[in-house]
Amino acid sequence: MKKNIKTTEAIFPMPVLMIATYNEDESVDVMNAAWGMMLERDYVVLNLSENHKTVENIKKRRAFTVSIADAKHVVEADYFGVISANNTPNKFEKSGLSASKSKFVDAPIVNEFPICLECEFVEYQDAGVVGKVVNVSAEESVLKNGKVDIDKLEAIAFDPYTHGYYKVCYRVGDAFKDGFKLNKK
Repeated sequence: MKKNIKTTEAIFPMPVLMIATYNEDESVDVMNAAWGMMLERDYVVLNLSENHKTVENIKKRRAFTVSIADAKHVVEADYFGVISANNTPNKFEKSGLSASKSKFVDAPIVNEFPICLECEFVEYQDAGVVGKVVNVSAEESVLKNGKVDIDKLEAIAFDPYTHGYYKVCYRVGDAFKDGFKLNKK
């Protein structure tokens, strides 16, 4: 029997996304955003309020990158969520991570995160930032037959119920295939 519980942002898992931009002085800004998803095949939407330094940078630079946080860098990923660039402008330097300039958009790629979506800013809506994905890059170490292997990626997800991070792994089925087994009954 189900029990009614307190309402929370209760869709699990929520991706742990690292949104990176450049500040006015060309330094790197990164924030942690759990409320983001693909809007269409090549568009992302990030539920970010306008008071974030990152959103200000995205609007000015017209670009950003989205990296998927991994288990190896959970401390750094959380740091980017608990420390604001509005109060700590050099927070990226303090993280100990490194960045490279994207060849496709005016935004940094955080080198240590294994997969990165490079995006052009499209618009800001009530729901947040919309961006067009113009390139996706992935470390060879997380690829299998040219595709991202989720087990190798060791992506982390945010649990809104307990405020924990969990590693996403272990394939349990085949999408667009397993459901057809019920047709045979």
